[in-house]
Amino acid sequence: MRAVNQVLNGWGNYTPCQSRVFRPERIRELFELMRNGDQEPSWIGRGLGRSYGDSALNPQGGTVLFERLDRLIDFDPQTGMVTCEAGVTFEALIRIFLQRGWFLSVTPGTKYITVGGAITSDIHGKNHHVDGTVSQFVESFDLLTGTGEVLTCSRSENTDAFWATVGGMGLTGLILRGRFRLLPVESAYLHVDFQRARNLDEAFALFQEGDQAYRYSVAWVDCLASGASLGRSVLMRGNHAAVAELPPRWRQSPSTVPLRRQHSVPFNFPDFALNPLCVKLFNALYYARNRDQQKIVDLDAFFYPLDALRHWNRMYGKRGFIQYQALFPPKSSRSGMIALLEAISRSRMASFLAVLKVTGAAGDGLLSFPKPGHTLALDLPNTGSRLRALIQRLDQIVLDHDGRLYLAKDATMSREAFSRMYERLDEFRRVKARLDPANRFVSAQARRLGIVEEG
Repeated sequence: MRAVNQVLNGWGNYTPCQSRVFRPERIRELFELMRNGDQEPSWIGRGLGRSYGDSALNPQGGTVLFERLDRLIDFDPQTGMVTCEAGVTFEALIRIFLQRGWFLSVTPGTKYITVGGAITSDIHGKNHHVDGTVSQFVESFDLLTGTGEVLTCSRSENTDAFWATVGGMGLTGLILRGRFRLLPVESAYLHVDFQRARNLDEAFALFQEGDQAYRYSVAWVDCLASGASLGRSVLMRGNHAAVAELPPRWRQSPSTVPLRRQHSVPFNFPDFALNPLCVKLFNALYYARNRDQQKIVDLDAFFYPLDALRHWNRMYGKRGFIQYQALFPPKSSRSGMIALLEAISRSRMASFLAVLKVTGAAGDGLLSFPKPGHTLALDLPNTGSRLRALIQRLDQIVLDHDGRLYLAKDATMSREAFSRMYERLDEFRRVKARLDPANRFVSAQARRLGIVEEG
């Protein structure tokens, strides 16, 4: 299989690099590619490129695109168990199974990701406080390791490989097929309660008082607000709607998401387009418009509002942006989040995309991100030295409050910060050394963070 030289980015367009890209059509071609050990010194798998940083980039080796390894293999309509190749997208799963009464058990804020990427990132969503990460619904997967062996990994078989791969960012091997459970639903709609919080303390109190009544809970945060309004938010919490609860006009096709005209950002915006004044104005209008109310909304509007705008990452211009997602444990959530928001507000660099969530129980993945507490994710435009200085301040705040950053979003974390944030790193390295003794699976992120030491 011939390589194509191509410039690849993370979704933040922050770290473009020249890559040697391979696109197998069948799993047998993937085996052939891996057997030719002299073709590339290292490999990393890549789905749709929606990780924000450099976790799916490998400028010093080969990148394997999974976009055509996208076949459905089996489905059990009694249990909702799906078996499919790793390149199947969440968009395809929704399109095929929602009309049959099934939805994703866990989903992030975009449906344009692959099953393999979801597992290796151990994704979480608005229901983490109830359901945990996607690994809670993964029955098993087949993993092609660095030794050329294919392992079936589950909670009872090759357990250490299972928990190293879940959240392991593709460094233990290539997932070939996955088996996981979907969630039964009656409709494509949710009951959603919108509630404004005047500041961070009020948002925390509302989460604590009411989250047990909702499967899904999230808040938009105005990261430029300060003083008494620091952390002012709009909480959006909801549950799946039954057919009987829908307005009559929707009951005829309860599992059909309304069609919307999809728009696209055709080119990179100039760097000044998302200036602090525009963002401040947008945030003020968004907060004022979203008064306390109850609505029935469709799945796309609630889970995937940005998917309606193709290539929205171009709004940040050619220099790109990073998405910074930090998590603080309960003992330091309030103080850590206040310090983080104050630093961001003073910088005047935050965008209008800022999301606050409550997180539930920690998973068993060795490098999985979520654990109990609160997490804030926001976009920061690439302003060069100003951004680097701000990131240093934010990282120190996270470390001082026993927090951590999400690998699927990370583009800037230091080795020292990573090793302090992820206490099971050495355990992960031991498992990887057994599965991949020659370090055949490496990414730019793994090199930057020292997860993999190449010698």
